[in-house]
Amino acid sequence: MAFTRATGKHRGPSRLSRKSAGVASAAAVATTGVIGTLASPALAAEAAGPAPVEDTGLTQVVAADSLVEQIGAQADAQQQEATLAAAQEKAEAEAKHKAELRVKAARDAAERAAREAERKRLATYTLPVAGSSVSTAYRAGSALWSSGSHTGVDFHAASGSKVVAVGMGTVVEAGWAGAYGNNVVIRMHDGTYTQYGHLSSISVSAGQQVAPGQQIGLAGSTGNSTGPHLHFEARTGQDYGSDIDPIAYLRSHGVRV
Repeated sequence: MAFTRATGKHRGPSRLSRKSAGVASAAAVATTGVIGTLASPALAAEAAGPAPVEDTGLTQVVAADSLVEQIGAQADAQQQEATLAAAQEKAEAEAKHKAELRVKAARDAAERAAREAERKRLATYTLPVAGSSVSTAYRAGSALWSSGSHTGVDFHAASGSKVVAVGMGTVVEAGWAGAYGNNVVIRMHDGTYTQYGHLSSISVSAGQQVAPGQQIGLAGSTGNSTGPHLHFEARTGQDYGSDIDPIAYLRSHGVRV
């Protein structure tokens, strides 16, 4: 009895059928293999994204060099700023110092000028009565004087006229002096003496420093006097009898009389 295999939907393909299919598949692969081979890498690369760069260490070196350059540039900039700041500070300090020197020089010059002006003022001599003239000359003879001659000069001066020191000095006498009436004697800065007699009043005292032109009293007619005037003497010493020509004395000190 012969057996036959049912051929329904549950039957697997025969060997011939499988072989035929394999041949067809191979043919298909043979026909499309090249295209598939060429396209597959591109598609794979596109799907996977950009390929990673191989880390060889060069990137790190470049980055380090760039960082060093940045740090160096910053250091150079800071150094330049510091140098400029130092230069500006130095310039400001020099300008301030120069200004201080100018101020000091101006102050010193002003002080020198003031001292010189004061020295000249103190060395200056003046008339004992401003704008006056001589009424009785030195060594004029008369019985009015015990010595027989005038030991000084008389200046015109109304009663109450201001009488001043003719120069800088120190008062050594200030008071009554007999025939001289109210009188003042001054030791001058050069060692000579000047005397002012017949005063109506005295405004200085012994030991007082006086400057040229400083008031020492008022003119009058006290003592041995015939009327208001100022009796003025110049002496080499404080005592009576050491008199010298008062007009020559004043003129030797630059006074026009």
